Amino acid sequence: MKRMSGKAVVLAFLAGVLFASGFWLGKVGSPLPSAGTSPIDGKAAAAGTVEGKAALLPESTDKGHSLIAEMVQKAGPAVVRIETKIPARGGSTDEMLFFGPFPFSVPVPNQPSGSIGSGFFISEDGTILTNNHVIDKASEIKVYMSDRKTPLTAHVVGRDPELDLAVLKVDGKGPFPYLPLGDSDKMDVGDWVVAIGNPFGLDHTVTVGVLSAKGRPLTVEGKQFKNLLQTDASINPGNSGGPLLNLSGEVIGINTAVSAQGQGIGFAVPSNSVREVLNDLLTKGKVSRPWVGIGVQDFTPDIADYLGLPRSTKGALVSQVFDGSPAQKAGLRPGDVIVQFDGKDVADAQTLVDLIQQAKVGEVKKLLVNRGGELVPISVRIGEKTYQ
Repeated sequence: MKRMSGKAVVLAFLAGVLFASGFWLGKVGSPLPSAGTSPIDGKAAAAGTVEGKAALLPESTDKGHSLIAEMVQKAGPAVVRIETKIPARGGSTDEMLFFGPFPFSVPVPNQPSGSIGSGFFISEDGTILTNNHVIDKASEIKVYMSDRKTPLTAHVVGRDPELDLAVLKVDGKGPFPYLPLGDSDKMDVGDWVVAIGNPFGLDHTVTVGVLSAKGRPLTVEGKQFKNLLQTDASINPGNSGGPLLNLSGEVIGINTAVSAQGQGIGFAVPSNSVREVLNDLLTKGKVSRPWVGIGVQDFTPDIADYLGLPRSTKGALVSQVFDGSPAQKAGLRPGDVIVQFDGKDVADAQTLVDLIQQAKVGEVKKLLVNRGGELVPISVRIGEKTYQ
């Protein structure tokens, strides 16, 4: 038998390996898929899948940057850091509103303190949008831009604690870079979103995620929101008031709160909710909201048994009546069950709240109240909600 040379042995061994690899992978060819292809069908691999459909990452531009990177370069200069000084006050030291402003000094009773939040310009004249809790009770507001060494002083133009919004105006010469408000209703769950802010005081931090849900209800610091956007883009203390952007660089939300119990769950006020009140904030400094001055809860069968009323009774139970309120002046009492408001049946507490919110300040509304089994008509003049 003719002996093979060492070089021939090596070549034969390599040929065998390549041939066997083709059978291991189910076909003769490259043992591994090429970069950017799927090991299943050879097509371009997606970043992930949702119900079997490709969830593709944003494409790259001809400059080699991602669409997100180029969008952030354009939008970033309009995002600002907001630092506030809060006068000395007594009380607890563990206050952290909306998990939002990052305290750069520990709030000690009877000593001044301060916090850091985010915001962004909405016009070239220096008008800024942020959260109300970022500037609440502040005696001094400083705005820091990425391209200026010295801060600008700002004053409050208007604020709406109900939506946690505030409008500021800087004292300085423009024009200033600004961001347009987008249409939050056009966003779909799963769309890419970008948050820019100053978490823990770290300037212009960018986080990326998707819109996780729309229309989320949430109660924060006693305030009830019904229509928040939920995102998994990281939002941390100091992000409050910063923009949540779509890939076109439009603001579709104002970052407001994070969940203290979970990770990757942040919430933002939709841009369309902002648009509804923005003109009032700019021209009047506030949003006029109707107020009756009662605390209510659902009327349950157990409560019906306790009050000696039929279990079939529907309505909203008055649990509290505030001193000096329109409700007190009208004669409402704790224990009353409101069964009708302005001729409309009241099924539960939320129904009553919605009906009150639809009323206008100064209007007189007729209520039908079940008081100890007797139906009592009461007229109440809608007041205006005030904030401390």
